[in-house]
Amino acid sequence: MKRVCKNNVIYNTSAHNQPAIMVEEHEEFRLELEDCYGGRLKSSQDVFTKEMWNTVNPATGPVFIAGACPGAVLCVEIMAINIVDHAVMHIARGPGILGEYVEGAETSILKIRNEQLEFGGGLILPVRPMIGVIGTARAEDPVSTSFPGEHGGNLDCKEITAGSRVYLPVNVSGALLSLGDIHALMGDGEVCGCGAEMSGEVVLRTHLEHSFMPTPAVETMDKIHFLGSAKTLDECEAIVLRKAHAYLVQRLKMSANDAVRFMSLAGDLGVCQVVDPLKTMRFSLPHRICESS
Repeated sequence: MKRVCKNNVIYNTSAHNQPAIMVEEHEEFRLELEDCYGGRLKSSQDVFTKEMWNTVNPATGPVFIAGACPGAVLCVEIMAINIVDHAVMHIARGPGILGEYVEGAETSILKIRNEQLEFGGGLILPVRPMIGVIGTARAEDPVSTSFPGEHGGNLDCKEITAGSRVYLPVNVSGALLSLGDIHALMGDGEVCGCGAEMSGEVVLRTHLEHSFMPTPAVETMDKIHFLGSAKTLDECEAIVLRKAHAYLVQRLKMSANDAVRFMSLAGDLGVCQVVDPLKTMRFSLPHRICESS
């Protein structure tokens, strides 16, 4: 199985990035992912400085997918997420939702044993590993791997986990897929600016989707989630609702009015993250009900 080590990273998605590997459609491959801090916070005495921000959220890759041509939709199947035995959280006082409550910059190293995160004070939380950064290259100007957008990127959607399928646009030849930013655990919103950040390894498989599919989207066992990123949550809401409506009308052949009613009765609007340069929301529909309609 082909494998890319975590020292093969990019900090901007670009059509000009040289591929780390090339894989065929349906071929399984492995990527080692570094944590969002680039592995530089190893103890509670380490602090993430302003000078480090230019190299935050390294993404492993890119991966060239043979046969992926502009205009296609790439489906990325997350076969497995293998994690290490600890996670890192760094918080600092500053702007943001919870920044005003932080008494001072602090780094916490959180142990993981038996698939549980040891938060401290006797509090134990079950881990749910997820991928924060997953995207393809844009045809336009390069964009930082810290940004979410229509190409994917730093979506910080907790549904992107083992067993999920992520649908992304192909904007350039080979798609140039890259991933990073594993979290052992993260709540919706990521309200302190980070999850339980960690390194690890992912096993992936890709194929090209031949039916209509708005992107980016995530398919789990029971739901399909349409994602959108923008400066405000109001803008995000409009994006994800348009995508879900288009899916119901164009792929499932519902009437426009039936789609609206179905979305109001069976859909759920949720927040993925509010701390990246753009916010991200999702609109979720019950997958099996949709496919049986």
